[in-house]
Amino acid sequence: MARERLSMRKIKEVLRLKSLGLTNRQIAGSIHVARSTIAEYLKRAKAAEFSWPLSSDLDDATLEKLLFPVGQLPKGDRQQPDCNYIHSELKKNGVTLMLLWEEYLANNTGGYRYTQFCHHYRMWRGHISPSMRQVHRAGEKMFVDFAGHTIPVVNRLSGEIKDAQIFVAVLGASNYTYSQAVWSQDLPNWIDCHAKAFKFFGGVTKLVIPDNLKAGVSKPCRYEPDLNPTYRDMADHYGTVVIPARVRKPKDKPKVEVGVQVVERWILARLRNRTFFSLGELNQAMALLLEKLNKRAFAKLEGCRRSLFETIDKPALLPLPTRIYEFAEWRIATVNIDYHIEVDRHYYSVPYQLLKQRVDVRITKSVVEILFKGRRVASHVRSYEKGKHSTALEHMPRGHREYLEWSPSRIISWAKTVGPECGRLVEAIMSSRKHPTQGYRSALGIMRLTKTYSSKRLEAAAARALEIGALSFKSVSLMLKNNLENETEKTQRASALIEHDNIRGANYYH
Repeated sequence: MARERLSMRKIKEVLRLKSLGLTNRQIAGSIHVARSTIAEYLKRAKAAEFSWPLSSDLDDATLEKLLFPVGQLPKGDRQQPDCNYIHSELKKNGVTLMLLWEEYLANNTGGYRYTQFCHHYRMWRGHISPSMRQVHRAGEKMFVDFAGHTIPVVNRLSGEIKDAQIFVAVLGASNYTYSQAVWSQDLPNWIDCHAKAFKFFGGVTKLVIPDNLKAGVSKPCRYEPDLNPTYRDMADHYGTVVIPARVRKPKDKPKVEVGVQVVERWILARLRNRTFFSLGELNQAMALLLEKLNKRAFAKLEGCRRSLFETIDKPALLPLPTRIYEFAEWRIATVNIDYHIEVDRHYYSVPYQLLKQRVDVRITKSVVEILFKGRRVASHVRSYEKGKHSTALEHMPRGHREYLEWSPSRIISWAKTVGPECGRLVEAIMSSRKHPTQGYRSALGIMRLTKTYSSKRLEAAAARALEIGALSFKSVSLMLKNNLENETEKTQRASALIEHDNIRGANYYH
């Protein structure tokens, strides 16, 4: 259906350009009208059986009668179109002035022709508020922003005053309004406000139109603004699309501009002389005034925000998801050589094949998810223990997995196969560590020395290490390498003494 009535000059231009072989898209671009309008007029011209070039005796009046064949009645006998009804119906998806005119004619034989029908509606629309002139489709857009004004909240114990920020959301078609107070305009509050607004409306709009707020838009741009990953993640969860308003273009979001002004005048102004001691108390007072605002009758339209919402916006909203969105922070991390990434000083494993790769990390209160090139490769229960590791067995190389399958008792038993002293040394090594697993590497290293040295020498080195408290693989290895495993402590001390004429010795002091 055509969305607007063209002048006879433009209709003739459409026919001329079509005769030259131009597509509907090209014609629409040339005369700056919608393609649907072009298609509608070409359809009417075909039904009237005329084409370009037009006959010389075909004047504008005759052409109009052929395109819009409707009988005429004297002006005073015609039924006036219901402009309130037309304005309301135009908000519904797919409804056009042409369709409403045809329905009007079906009930009023000999009523106004299309041109006059549109003229009456546009004249009526010119008398309503300028902010209401834009036609917004039902359930299509939710405009969101923070108000410029704040409300002070007093700490009952300390007397400290903190300003609460005011979030406002307005539906495009009905002007139905939601508002709440939060402590700041940061990302967690911004996301939480959206979730609560969708819950308040009982559904989700197809589009969300925010200002270029820093919390939601990482990099403002007139043509391709870069959304915060968390904001985009929330939009995906609810099945909506975020289209930020252009920078310094308030006409891109007139609904919320007016909505903020209405909230400031009808809610914040009425609360200016009240003292609030908590955010919950403030939001409770705002909710009562918000209900009155949505039920307040329009000045120049029939009904109110609530009634218009129930009849227009609500049926067109997308359904809410089964669960509310859980705030998730996104980060980028590089996989370390131990196939772990760090999140708030805790370490989470990823498949070892991703060493040195950059991965995306999605962090909620309860879960840490790791994604590589858009595919989830790991998921861990979030831990708040600093310096600890969360390691999944399947992420480890095979050699590391076999290493983890060894228990302290199994390693000690294996060491005893070499000899009792070796078993005692391995047990002492693991006992000296804060956690036995921290001694695994030393124990396994000592056992590997059997491939180079005999069990007899290793037993002697183990005994010597226990005697001097050298509880490490490196100490045992150096003993064997330097043939020191059979030296006693006394011999070692004696060999360390140096005789010289210039050295008095211990006896000098007796």
